[in-house]
Amino acid sequence: MATLTAPRLLDRRTDFPGLVTASGEPWHYLDSAATAQKPKAVIDAIARSYGGDYATVHRGVYARSADMTIAYEAARRKAAAFIGGREDETVFVRGATEGINLVASSWGGKNLKSGDRILLSQLEHHSNIVPWQLVAERTGAVIDVAPLTEDGQIDLEAVEAMLTPAHKMVALAHVSNVLGSVLDAKRAAALAHNVGALLLLDGCQAVPRIPVDVAALGCDFYVYSAHKLYGPTGIGVLWGRAALLDAMPPWQGGGAMIDRVTFECTSYAPPPQRFEAGTPHITGAIGLAAAIDYVQAIGVEAIHAHECALVAEAQDALSGINAIRLFGPKDSAGILSFEMQGVHPHDIGTILDEANVAIRAGHHCAQPLMDHLGVPATARASFGIYSNSEDVAALVRGLERVRRIFG
Repeated sequence: MATLTAPRLLDRRTDFPGLVTASGEPWHYLDSAATAQKPKAVIDAIARSYGGDYATVHRGVYARSADMTIAYEAARRKAAAFIGGREDETVFVRGATEGINLVASSWGGKNLKSGDRILLSQLEHHSNIVPWQLVAERTGAVIDVAPLTEDGQIDLEAVEAMLTPAHKMVALAHVSNVLGSVLDAKRAAALAHNVGALLLLDGCQAVPRIPVDVAALGCDFYVYSAHKLYGPTGIGVLWGRAALLDAMPPWQGGGAMIDRVTFECTSYAPPPQRFEAGTPHITGAIGLAAAIDYVQAIGVEAIHAHECALVAEAQDALSGINAIRLFGPKDSAGILSFEMQGVHPHDIGTILDEANVAIRAGHHCAQPLMDHLGVPATARASFGIYSNSEDVAALVRGLERVRRIFG
């Protein structure tokens, strides 16, 4: 019988200048699900775009503006191709939150009416709940909530039973930011389309961790943020099917999103420019392109195997601590949430910080999920390209110290 070997862990820590303390000690950063550290390649690309390369885009006739416009639109093509989309279907937004708000306000405001239904799930991030609540209040639409399976997956059997022709939108997380559970997105798309509904996927936690191809998944909208993909903050991507975007009205007005403006009437540019009012986050797009180059050079499959190996290592180590309860499925994608009996997650996070271990502690912008789990908050360790077994060992040592302190 062949011997199975664990996947070889990546060794990219030296690419990330932020992974040391002020005194030069290793910083065990386990909060990548909140925001990822940036590799030097991304930092350098942003610095160049703010320095000798800097100019506005789409407006100048001078050479540097033309060059920056070419680089900006090349970043759009790269952001689209990274998830299997087309550039004319790819809108630059401030982040995934803005992308969902754009769809909810523009598509939802035009297409939803009283009696229509929207289906969400119990594990959604607030960014994929509140925008739909806002549009439901304006239109009279109703929100339904799909339950979870025992191990923290969105229950697609229940989704199938719940969906009716009254449902117009299904909006789900591709990967949970708390549990790391991975949605069977292809099946979710089929279920939505069976009743004539659209599927929007929140891909913030998926895109840095698993290969994504929107055409193969069959979704209708997909959003992701650069800052979780080792890129800069303040920029993200909304992908939408061309016919859907073309039929959607503008969300914000201003420069760049117009065709012709008069005081009597204004006509609008085609997508994606229709949804990009004002001067864009030029350097953010350049940084996102550099982040995608960095990730693709390593390979998303290799990153996924790396993070899964670390999650399994951490699950094994933490399950040996009696006071700890783990949440989520065994095959979590890069994210591990837990509680320690009798200790608030904020106290865990504070004590771990003293040992140079950074985790997230709180409700993770998923308060309905916390209610479902029966806890006010959890502690969360999340992994990235730069994480390694030393980070897991430091986490375990820190948690043993927490247990000793609280007895």
